[in-house]
Amino acid sequence: MTVTKGESAPEGAADKGDMTGGTGDGVAGDGYAPSERRLARERYKRARARRATTVAAVSTLATAVLLYLVVVNAPGWPRTKETFFSAHYAREAFPKVLEGLWLNVRLLLVCGAAVLVLGMLIAVARTLRGPVFFPLRVLAAAYTDFFRGLPLIINLMIVVLGVPALRLQGVTVDPVLLGGTALTLTYSAYVAEVFRAGIESIHPSQRAAARSLGLTNRQALRHVVLPQAVRRQVPPLLNDLVSLQKDTGLVSIGGAVDAVRAADIIVGRSLNYTPYIVAGLVFVALTIPMTRFTDWVTARMDRRRAQGGSL
Repeated sequence: MTVTKGESAPEGAADKGDMTGGTGDGVAGDGYAPSERRLARERYKRARARRATTVAAVSTLATAVLLYLVVVNAPGWPRTKETFFSAHYAREAFPKVLEGLWLNVRLLLVCGAAVLVLGMLIAVARTLRGPVFFPLRVLAAAYTDFFRGLPLIINLMIVVLGVPALRLQGVTVDPVLLGGTALTLTYSAYVAEVFRAGIESIHPSQRAAARSLGLTNRQALRHVVLPQAVRRQVPPLLNDLVSLQKDTGLVSIGGAVDAVRAADIIVGRSLNYTPYIVAGLVFVALTIPMTRFTDWVTARMDRRRAQGGSL
């Protein structure tokens, strides 16, 4: 159907023009002009979007004002503000907390890499087949059961405080190294279970197909099973790394001057707890990007799974 100048296109022709590449911004190169109904529908959608944005902004502002009034008018707020939200002690603590945070970041990078490697080895050991590997499977299962059940703080106290008391020759007494070792021991047990779940989620037909192509069991595990298992377990692995980032602050129990210990030194001298708030906010600011990245990866993998894509 040909639409002449000055005539409006029928609704059916407008819909057909939409499917064939019309832009909706006026007369397109193929002579298509959107119908009045379509233009009205688009105006309505834009108006609804603007109205929803305005309502959300107003409600958010009203909620923020209400919370502010409730907090500042609560009994004991002046004392709470002086004790936990002192601007003077916040300015004093912030640079020292940031300096100590560099230690936490280094611990995260080193321990994170060690945890991934050790966790993978333990997971592979738990999934080995054959009676000859039974002792290895038992040891790997005992390791994961023990360190998943042992509270992290007790593990840190045993390693950071107990090992130096042995006074063994050649054994370090550095609280950073000992604390990193304790973190690695605990988190590798959790990560090993994540990897094992990923390995066992791969259908046996994948391994059988690899074997039919001439691959050995080791080659099938390395080239077929593990790549799929790791891709499937990326979100829980990232969650474990987020938890590890927060728990690096526990190495301060051995005297290592990280962000938490730097804040603790100022609190012990001033008896003001604002430095703890500063250290907590710094950890939150460091954790939020990792959390949002984890959510994005999870949503992306869910979309690919829903669309039938590869994992």
